[in-house]
Order: sequence, then C-alpha cells, then structure tokens
Amino acid sequence: MDEKTKKSILWGATFFTATTSTVGAGFLTQTAQFAQDYKLSLILVIIAVCIINIFTQINVWRILCVSKLKAQDIANKIVPGLGYVISFLILLGAIAFNTGNIGGAALGFNILFGINFKAGYILAGISAVLIFLSKNIGRALDQFSKILGIIMILVIFYMTVAVLHGNSMSTGIRLDYGTLFPQNPSTLLFPTITLMGGTIGGFILFSGMHRLLDAGISGEENLKGVESSAISTVAITTVIRIMLFLVALGVVASGIGLDPTNPAASAFKYGAGNLGYIFFGVAILCAAVTCVVGASYTTVTFFKTLSPFVSRHERILTSVIIAISTLIMTVLGRPAKLLIVAGSLNGLIIPVMLVMILIASRRKDIVGNYKHPKWLFITGVVIVIITAYAGIESLTNIKALFS
Repeated sequence: MDEKTKKSILWGATFFTATTSTVGAGFLTQTAQFAQDYKLSLILVIIAVCIINIFTQINVWRILCVSKLKAQDIANKIVPGLGYVISFLILLGAIAFNTGNIGGAALGFNILFGINFKAGYILAGISAVLIFLSKNIGRALDQFSKILGIIMILVIFYMTVAVLHGNSMSTGIRLDYGTLFPQNPSTLLFPTITLMGGTIGGFILFSGMHRLLDAGISGEENLKGVESSAISTVAITTVIRIMLFLVALGVVASGIGLDPTNPAASAFKYGAGNLGYIFFGVAILCAAVTCVVGASYTTVTFFKTLSPFVSRHERILTSVIIAISTLIMTVLGRPAKLLIVAGSLNGLIIPVMLVMILIASRRKDIVGNYKHPKWLFITGVVIVIITAYAGIESLTNIKALFS
C-alpha cells in the first residue's frame, strides 16, 4: 500500500469515527439539552470529555493496532466468551442509537422536503442501506463520511456565527450565561458520562480502528499514523461540540427556553429563524444517516471474526440491523430521552472496555514484544476509576429523566 492511499484511509477513518459514528441525532440532542440545563458550566464538561477521550482513544487504538486484532478477539483471549458478551452489548447499544438516528433522519426529510415521518423512517433506512450496495464498501464509507461530515461542519459553523453575531448586536437583551463553576460540582458527572458515552461509548470507541484493521492498516509500523488519526477524531468531534454548544447557549442566554421534545431543532430555529430551522434539517439528516451507517457497519465487524456466517453475509446482516432500528422507531416515535439514556448507558461500558484493553497491553500473547507506554497505562487506570464512579453516580439522573 502506497503512502498516499494509506493517508487517505487514515483520514477516512478519522471522519468515519468523528462524523459517521459520533455526531448523530443523539449528539445534537444531548449537547443542546445540556447547554440549557448547565449553561456555561457545560464547557468544563466538554473540556474534560475531550481530554479523557483522547487518552482513552489512544490506549484502545494502539493496542488494537499492534495486536492486529479486533476488540472481541482480544476480549476472548482475556476471558473466553467475553468477546461474545461485549459484541451482544455493542449490538444492543447500536440498535438504540440507530433507532434515534432513524427518527432524526426522518425529521430532516420532513423539514427539507415535507415528507411525513413514517415515510421518512423508511426512506432513512433505505438511504443507509444503499451505501452497503457499493462494490467497494470501505472506499464508499470513507467518501460518504468525508462529504457529509464537511457539510455538517459548515452548517453548524454558520449557525454559531449567526447566533453569536445576533446576540452581540441585539439591544435590550440580558445575556445570562450562568456560572462557570457550579456550587455542587458533582452535578456535572451526569452530563460528563453521557457526553462520553455519546462520543466514545459502545461501538464508537472501536469504529475507526476496526475500519483500519479491515483496510489492512495495523502493526507497530503504523502506530504514528493511527495515533494521529485517533487524536484528529477527538479534535473534530470537540470542535463540532463546542460550536453546537455556543449555538444553544446563545439562544438560552437570550431568555428563550428550548423545546424539550427537540432541543437542538429549537436552538437552530430560535437562533436564525426559518433558515436556521432548514439548516437544522440539513445537519440532522447528514448526522443521522451517517451515524446509522457507522453504527451498523461497526456492529457487524464485532461479529465477523466470531462467525463465518456473519462474514459471508455482512451486507445482508447490516441491512437487517438497520431494518430492526427502523421498525422500533416506527413504534416508539421521537425518543429524545432514549438518546440521552443510550449515551449514558454506553458510557457505563467505557470502563469495562478500557480495563480489557489495559490487561491486553500486558499480555505478550496479544501484543507480542510491544511495550505500552507507562504514562498511557497509568492514564488509562485513572480514566477507568473516573468513568466508573461517574457512571454509577449518573444512574440516579437516568432514573430522574423518567420520573
């Protein structure tokens, strides 16, 4: 493989993780809702999540890269059968996220083209399936994630400028951004674990590296490129999160409450009127469809090495996952709370996954003669403790959402 092709695949994996796996309907919903709930304090959460995500991603991607094994295979080497359990949990998490994202895509179709929601669910499912009909799935995924990812970034950037400019030029509007440090810092644990779950929880943590393994990029000789790709993934995600946060915060600070059934849509609409609402349609359509594609593809990669049947029928089974999510969405309606809860529950999986990776980093039968940096190992242990504690504490907040 020549260097040009390798760089293209690495950038493809970066956008695949950042835009095809991370920035979906849940990402938009969580960020907007928490901007209203925590105001300026949310920036501390975003910074903390960014730092934790970088170290978590590097730990995981490095071990998968040098071992040349996917997450489920490493898990089975550590505890026989664990890979099957993790793959099943990944499947459940992916279906939950896909369900919300099918609804998000339908909303996008409704806003942009006036298509009713039930027809939108079906159209969203078909749109996601079409990408897997390509003869070269890997290349199609890379190009798909890059193009729609760039569109999302441009739309959200425009909204950020529009909202901030509008607030700075308006007269008679009292801006109340809240306090940076809350009186009770523990209140930030719930949004922290939820945003982490939405950016590196469940399948997302492994999506980009599984894509690289499928493309044949692995081994110690590729560590530098893989590490750069992991960091770039978190950087892109964080920039999008900050821009979206500023949009929602700017609206809330003007004294306008967001619609609890769709906080992100109301932030865009109040921020830039009808044009903002149309832009929200573009953003959520791109985000939702790409996320369905990313979740479905990555979920199947967790089963490909466990079952020859899955490997032989990859395209069909990917379509089945999308079809199941579409059916569930038709029954449930618009699951704004489901998207937040799914992020929180996926966040609970992070410490379990990271413990597995840290154990693998000390196993010669998995990583060979590779020496995992001590500072990365120690950082990983600290993150396990933090995420485990935050995850347990956030359970009460999950319950409160439905009280």
